[in-house]
Amino acid sequence: MGTPVFPVGYDVLVSRLRRAGCVWAEEEARLLVAAGGGPEKLAELADRRVAGEPLEYLLGWAQFCGERIEVDPGVFVPRARTALLVSTAVRVTGPAATVVELCCGSGAVSRILARRLTAPRLVAAVDVDPAAVACARRNLADLGVPVLSGDLFDPLPAAWRGRLDLVVANAPYVPTAAMVLLPPEARRYESPAALDGGPDGLAVLRRLAAAAPSWLAPGGHLVVEVGQAQVERFQAVLSEAGLVPSAVRDDASDATAMMGRCPVGMTGRRHEN
Repeated sequence: MGTPVFPVGYDVLVSRLRRAGCVWAEEEARLLVAAGGGPEKLAELADRRVAGEPLEYLLGWAQFCGERIEVDPGVFVPRARTALLVSTAVRVTGPAATVVELCCGSGAVSRILARRLTAPRLVAAVDVDPAAVACARRNLADLGVPVLSGDLFDPLPAAWRGRLDLVVANAPYVPTAAMVLLPPEARRYESPAALDGGPDGLAVLRRLAAAAPSWLAPGGHLVVEVGQAQVERFQAVLSEAGLVPSAVRDDASDATAMMGRCPVGMTGRRHEN
C-alpha cells in the first residue's frame, strides 16, 4: 500500500502534529486518515488535534489492554499505565469472583477484567459523572454489566455488603496543586472530577478505603492506582481501615497499584454503620 494522501500532504500533516508536541505523529496521522469523513473532516480533526484536543476524543475510542474502548469527550481516557491495575486485580482474585468497579469512567477496566478473569460475576460499575456512566453503559452493554450513577458504594444494594471479592477503582489521585502540571490535553479536556484527588491526592481514596471493609467478603481485595509518592501514606490509610496493604510497582510504565486485603476474620457486617 502507498503512503496515505492528504489534502495538504501527508508530510505536512505529520510535521504539524509533531510541532504541536505529538510524539507519535506518524501513527496519529494514520489514525486520523482511517477515521474517514473526507478531506474537510480530516482537516477539521487535524486542526482540533493541533489545538490540543485528545486524539481519543477525535477518534471516539482509546486502545487499552488490546481492546478498543469507546471514549466520549470529557470522559477520562484510559492510560496504558492502568494495565498494572488490571493485572494486579487478576492476580489476587480467584475464579468466579464477584467484582465491582468504582470510579469506572469509560468502563475500560471492567471490560478487560471480564476477558481475563475466570467466570467473573461483574455485578456493577459505578461513576458519579453522568457522561462517564453513559459511555460505560455502551462499553459494557454486551457483558450485561449494569452501570450505576452515584458516589462510590452509595448506589450499591445493601444486600451486597460483605459479599464482594474484588473492588477495583482508578480513583482520582492527582494532588490539587499538581493539576497545573498535567499535560494540557488532560487538564483542558478531561473532567477534573476524574483527576483531582484533593490536597494530597488521597481525598477520594481515603473514603474508598474507609468504606471498603463493609463491602468486601473475607479475603476479598480492594485494588487501586496511586502515585508512587503516595504509597507510604496510603498504606497507613489501608491499615487504619483494617485492610492488609501491599503495593506493586512497574517502573517501565511509571505505574503503582495498591491492594488492601480484607482479613479472613473480618466480616462486612461488623463494619456496617
